[in-house]
Amino acid sequence: MEKRAWHVLSKEDIEKVLLTSFSKGLSRGEVYRRLEKYGLNELKERGRKTVFQMFLEQFKDFMIVVLIAAAIVSGLLGEITDAFIILLIVVLNAILGVVQESKAEKALEALKKMASPTAKVVRDGMPDVVPASQLVPGDVVVLEAGDFVPADIRLLETSNLKIEEAALTGESVPVEKFSGKLEKEDVPLGDRVNMAYAGSIVTYGRGKGIVVSTGMDTEMGKIAEMIQTGEETVTPLQKRMELVGKTLGTAALAICGVIFIVGILYGKEIFQMFLTSVSLAVAAIPEGLPAIVTIVLAVGVQRMARRNAIIRKLPAVETLGSATIICSDKTGTLTQNRMAVQQVCYGNRIINVGDIEGQKELDDHLNLLITTGVLCNDTQVIMEGDNKKTIGDPTETALVHLGFKVGLDKDILDANMPRVDELPFDSDRKLMTTIHKLGDGYRVFTKGAPDRLILRCNRILLDGRIVDFSDELRQAIHKANDEMASQALRVLGMAYKDMENLNYADKEKDLENGLIFVGLVGMIDPPRPEAKEAIKICRKAGIKPVMITGDHKVTAVAIARQLGILERDEEAITGVELDQMSDEEFKDRVRKISVYARVSPEHKVRIVKAWQAWGEIVAMTGDGVNDAPALKMADIGAAMGQVGTDVAKGAADMVLTDDNFATIVAAVEEGRIIFANILKAIQYLLSCNVGEILVIFIATMLNWEEPLLPIHILWINLVTDSFPALALGMEPAERDIMDKKPRDPKTRIFSRGMVRRIVYQGFLTGILTLTAFTIGLKDGLDVGRTMAFAALTFGELVHVFNVRSNKYSIFRIGFLTNRYVVGAVVVSALLQISVMVVPFLSDVFNVAPLSLRQWMWVVVLALARLAVVEIVKLLGYNTTKDEE
Repeated sequence: MEKRAWHVLSKEDIEKVLLTSFSKGLSRGEVYRRLEKYGLNELKERGRKTVFQMFLEQFKDFMIVVLIAAAIVSGLLGEITDAFIILLIVVLNAILGVVQESKAEKALEALKKMASPTAKVVRDGMPDVVPASQLVPGDVVVLEAGDFVPADIRLLETSNLKIEEAALTGESVPVEKFSGKLEKEDVPLGDRVNMAYAGSIVTYGRGKGIVVSTGMDTEMGKIAEMIQTGEETVTPLQKRMELVGKTLGTAALAICGVIFIVGILYGKEIFQMFLTSVSLAVAAIPEGLPAIVTIVLAVGVQRMARRNAIIRKLPAVETLGSATIICSDKTGTLTQNRMAVQQVCYGNRIINVGDIEGQKELDDHLNLLITTGVLCNDTQVIMEGDNKKTIGDPTETALVHLGFKVGLDKDILDANMPRVDELPFDSDRKLMTTIHKLGDGYRVFTKGAPDRLILRCNRILLDGRIVDFSDELRQAIHKANDEMASQALRVLGMAYKDMENLNYADKEKDLENGLIFVGLVGMIDPPRPEAKEAIKICRKAGIKPVMITGDHKVTAVAIARQLGILERDEEAITGVELDQMSDEEFKDRVRKISVYARVSPEHKVRIVKAWQAWGEIVAMTGDGVNDAPALKMADIGAAMGQVGTDVAKGAADMVLTDDNFATIVAAVEEGRIIFANILKAIQYLLSCNVGEILVIFIATMLNWEEPLLPIHILWINLVTDSFPALALGMEPAERDIMDKKPRDPKTRIFSRGMVRRIVYQGFLTGILTLTAFTIGLKDGLDVGRTMAFAALTFGELVHVFNVRSNKYSIFRIGFLTNRYVVGAVVVSALLQISVMVVPFLSDVFNVAPLSLRQWMWVVVLALARLAVVEIVKLLGYNTTKDEE
């Protein structure tokens, strides 16, 4: 179907373009012909990868290749168990990757579930009900309250029609629809009031129109297309771990080559040098690192679940911790997704609702104002247990809730003044009127647009008296209306009059004229109380919050200013303004823009891409269908769990079960903790492994006997690379973790500070181990190797306390504040002692018994690591300026 601006075409033009008749619809024969041309009214899927294809793709990562090589080497060395564990880790990671790769397919399935199963149509001049999948462009469709809109429809006949489009536009209030044509083509989706879009819901009234788009040509179809074609983003953790793998693999191969060549030059046997160099290669690769990272992330997922954040993809935990930008939808995320009255105006006074809430007695004027809003109202009040629940239009339910706040119950008011007649709201009049029995007469209540209502009033209630409505008083009301509207409040006027009887010739003219103006009521979808504090924390943590909404600009700006999203030097623009910018121009301006209003799904994706072009890590929160492509495109997508659509949840990396923006901040903190702990584990593993390599490397260069046997190296890796490194992943947050700016996304894991610590701590490990070897060597080679073996293992277990913080002393943190580290050190130490003192095991590991003096040397050399690193911390040399 050719793309057209259907909202600017008249009824006659649409009938001509689509070759149809609004009164008779299409013939059944024509429907069949168009089904062949346009296809079914369904969302189509691209070809899916098979499970086997997805499984094979998991093995493209360089680190995985290196791990497989390490498994083969371990097998050649006879370490079958070690090889099996490495391969098991690789396979488990591949399975996890396959499970996570179905995100787009799940999102598309959820989109399909939102489709309407049936549709009311006119065909051959007769009404009919057909499967929604059988609709074609040109079909005439009838819409009634409660219906899902089955396709994109140009409305040509409406009667009080309101459609809930929050899932597509983000606007919380149902949109009033009308049938006339619009003048401008470049109108945002939310302002095309003569269109009904697939996936939206009719909440009030009825309408009739012609189908203009079906299937993938609908606005929802465009979203489905973006979900399927959007690129999967690689998380920072995945990028950094890939770099670690390549670095370690290259280092391992280089070390193997150097050791092998030097050994041969010294005249040693080729096979012996091969075994030695391969053992070093195994030591250089912390084969437990992927498992440790996965487990640390998994534990973080459990912690975040307790804080109402469900993670659908493990690396997303760390990504949120690195986020520099949070793009958040307004409705339901930053606001409460319900209308609430904020201000009332009567007697030329504007009063905040908070100042009157809970008052036991109201003055007569205020009582009448609120009573008017409660009675001129179609809201239903039902009981759910001990609580009252309101069902109806959000604007009207807000008025009923205002009544509850001041003790005016709608059921009681209805019983005291029963409704006897009404004039329903009409989009042309913009007024609603109800007539109620009061004593021997009747009271008329009217509410609606202030500018329209004022024209129907000739008197005003002022200071307890009814006076004539002068031009000066009208001007004062207009001024109050403008003041409330400038705060993005939706303003309604209230009026009434009393009648002795209902003998009227013209119902509208007699009821809605000669009214007495009572006052104004202003309402808004209010911000979440905790959102302002959460945004303050975000800014303190160096994270820029950005509001992206389908709502009007005035409303968005008002909410953004209340929350602290829009500050003095920042801008707010609309989707139309965004369309007028080139990609390059938009990229240059995006840093200054904090609020986007009246946007479409394509805009949201463009915003995310513009930030990513600057190298920022973008988190996108949202709940509607319109958010799904941006959720998928962002570095991390966070969907709302309560009001979020299944489409949004399927496209997201994380789901917030309480729909609370504050939960995002908690997730950011948790993500930072997890990434910091992963860095600690990497630093610990590599500094230990560098020490092991230096021991063998230096000994080989000096043509010494080997200080450690291959079995010693593999055992040390098993004991120190598992429990202690994993326990570091449970480290609690350092006190200033949310006072720091986000880690630069371009910064590698091997930053300047990390490399320096790994090198000096590894060098320290190597020197202390060789010192133990030379001390023991005086009593024989076996004793020397045993002392080196013991000093290296126990030294690395002591070293885990050094790594718990690179800034703060372990004596300040406390040795017992991480019970997991204490437990891991105790278990690993007992395992090491067992292989040294149990006769059978000591024979297997080729260790000799040590004297008390030799054991004392082992303890001193092990503890020396703690003393040296503490001195370096005290001098401030353990961290760089960027890490402070």
